[in-house]
Amino acid sequence: MKDISCRLLVLGAGPGGYVCAIRAGQLGIDTVLVEAKKPGGTCLNVGCIPSKALIHAADEFDKAMHFASGRNPFGISSGKPALDLSKTIAWKDGVVGRLTTGVSALLKKGGVKIVEGWGKFRDGKTVEVETQTGLQVIRAAEIVIATGSAAVELPFLPFGGRVISSTEALALTQLPRNLVVVGAGYIGLELGTAFAKLGAKVSVVEALSRVLPQYDAELTRPVGKRLRELDVEVMTDARAKGLNPKGEALIVETADGRKKTLAADKILVTVGRKPMTEGFGLEAIDLDRDGAFLRIDDKCRSSMRGVYAIGDVTGEPMLAHRAMAQGEMVAEVVAGEKRAWDKISIPAICFTDPEIVTAGLSPDEAKAAGIETKIGVFPFQANGRALTMTKEAGFIRVIARADNHLIIGIQGVGDGISELGGDFSLALEMGTRLEDVAGTIHPHPTRSEAFLEASLRALGHALHI
Repeated sequence: MKDISCRLLVLGAGPGGYVCAIRAGQLGIDTVLVEAKKPGGTCLNVGCIPSKALIHAADEFDKAMHFASGRNPFGISSGKPALDLSKTIAWKDGVVGRLTTGVSALLKKGGVKIVEGWGKFRDGKTVEVETQTGLQVIRAAEIVIATGSAAVELPFLPFGGRVISSTEALALTQLPRNLVVVGAGYIGLELGTAFAKLGAKVSVVEALSRVLPQYDAELTRPVGKRLRELDVEVMTDARAKGLNPKGEALIVETADGRKKTLAADKILVTVGRKPMTEGFGLEAIDLDRDGAFLRIDDKCRSSMRGVYAIGDVTGEPMLAHRAMAQGEMVAEVVAGEKRAWDKISIPAICFTDPEIVTAGLSPDEAKAAGIETKIGVFPFQANGRALTMTKEAGFIRVIARADNHLIIGIQGVGDGISELGGDFSLALEMGTRLEDVAGTIHPHPTRSEAFLEASLRALGHALHI
């Protein structure tokens, strides 16, 4: 097979890789993109998008069950709904298919050449790809590593059979009667909540003292309440120890040393993700590491000249939108533009019920940094739009410097609050002060008014509480 030469080679077509390739194509850079599977990576194919589709379907089914019960304030009743999970999954796959097709079309529009197969470094300028038709050698002036991450596997609960990762959970065509989720981070609780709404009996096992430990307790309290309403059994300070002798249940050790057995048709292990650094021949170029991750500078350059790295392989936060922003920046750096990573805010969202969004510093982080703050919290119980939708749980919290009122952090928990995440991040990037938000007219009635009211409250004169 004839060797390929190009200006830029991108290894991995996840959110970071395909965005990098598209932007490079727009800038007229001769670009080759190597991907062993479908474009879109974990996020589009077996992560962000399919999980949100399943979550939405679960919400719709939960609403239908609520109406069937007649226990709602709207005066609505209907027959008991039925679930065909195989059709739900087929619909989800259709959504994913439309998006992957769209990504492929955008790559083609940008003039990006796609090589399908597993890429492996020979040296800092050469990658060989095992394709279906043979070995393809690609030589590039510059290379971007965008290989992403994979689910962490527990040695005593290897994936297979009853033990599944989020990938297999999103492909189930039959609803498990009993689902045990090991790990109460955002992936575990998002999927656990969805399956509980679909009718599974869900148990959650978490080694730490509370669920969603990466968020502060005030934010997670409404989520915990909703889990109880859904009859989800939550075991904190508990550790999974492995399957019982018959292999049909999970053995859990509680904080006091007692053993408990949880019946499980499926055991969903969501204890984190690890960077994909194996199998790509990275030992051939010996890049500097930051723990398990590849070390990069403010232009996403690795320790080898001409080799960049973006996305999950470069560390936390392991979020698709961070990878996308890095990919766009690297393409422009390669094109000779003056760019550097100087982001103030990378918002994080947990699509539980209710949703959680964070941007900037939390109160504890601001305190640890020695910053004196003004904090305003406005509950959705006092928000007209939330009340009209019977979605009163949660609040928006604004954190600002006490001396100049510069906003340094915004968090919230509530129904649909993920849609405000971009606005929160924009406020931080623009150097917004409390007075700026307070002086901005927010449309009524919307949940966004809680952002206005939280800012007013931090200034000492909220209007609706």
